[in-house]
Amino acid sequence: MRLLIAAVCLAFATTGAWAQDKKDAAKKEPASQPSAAQKKQQERMKACNDKAGDKKGDARKAFMSSCLKGGDATASPAQKAQQERMTACNKQATEKKLKGDDRKKFMSSCLKS
Repeated sequence: MRLLIAAVCLAFATTGAWAQDKKDAAKKEPASQPSAAQKKQQERMKACNDKAGDKKGDARKAFMSSCLKGGDATASPAQKAQQERMTACNKQATEKKLKGDDRKKFMSSCLKS
């Protein structure tokens, strides 16, 4: 009986080791070459990383996200104008201490003009 148990245990042990060897062999196979899309993404990642420079934390995350999606750090003149208008209107609303619906109405009218 002991001999039978030992034989069964030995069979399971060698089967597990053999299966593990197959897994290890599969892992050791050389990785295939990256596709053109992967190369393009890698290049974009490198370029965005270089542009990010010394940015840290949330600012870096936001920049990298925008950059990798295809957004550029340099905005168009129309986007810059809109952002300047938004900043100016926001400053005016803060100076007037507007809140809630009054602030929304002010911002809407300010941005339209």
